[in-house]
Amino acid sequence: MTARDTALLEFLSQFITEERKQRFEEVLSFRTRQVTVVLEDIFQPHNASAVLRSCELCGVQDIHVVENNYQYDVNPDVVMGSTKWLNLYRYNRIGFNTPVAFEQLHAKGYKIVATCPHRDDFTPDTLPLDQPVALVFGTEKLGLTDFAVENADMHVRIPMFGFTESYNISVSAALLLYSLTNRLHASTDIEWHLPEEEKNQLRLEWTRRTLSRVRQYERKFDALHPEFAEVPYINKE
Repeated sequence: MTARDTALLEFLSQFITEERKQRFEEVLSFRTRQVTVVLEDIFQPHNASAVLRSCELCGVQDIHVVENNYQYDVNPDVVMGSTKWLNLYRYNRIGFNTPVAFEQLHAKGYKIVATCPHRDDFTPDTLPLDQPVALVFGTEKLGLTDFAVENADMHVRIPMFGFTESYNISVSAALLLYSLTNRLHASTDIEWHLPEEEKNQLRLEWTRRTLSRVRQYERKFDALHPEFAEVPYINKE
């Protein structure tokens, strides 16, 4: 948060209700980046949008969308406004974007966890959570790419007791996220809460998204605080 962002948050907060501010705090108390979700080339908007909705409800803040062959489009009837409160990161600059996504997630300290119904590494009850984990989900028909499976740090499966081969992606994500976030909430030795700096950034983003005339308010803020105006660059050579 810059000095301008801090001042802007204080300014904009006066235009939202106390009830809304309290709701922000309630939700922030359960928000986490200890778990994040990666959607690899999901081409069915209904299922992918249902995953986003589950992420928001379970307190998972960040979703990473890898677009190799298909572009992901949000289904507004399914997400029910949940994307308004989430951070979506898209990987679509080259033909095969999964390696780029994995590289960036590793750089942020995440362990890559491939969701595979036929690998017996871990279940939702045994998956280690002492380090941040990125759960990778693949398409309904083809599953994860070979690269995603082979380059994951760990694999997780949801136990099944019927004839059907697997849960669909939206159900798998909901089951996994509910189990893992409940484990985080019950833990006493994992610091899964967002730091205050990140909470403040979300307070600002959510306040902006709440206000219907936010640009008008920000113009008023800039007029009242010229000290935050950008100083033009002057080439003295």
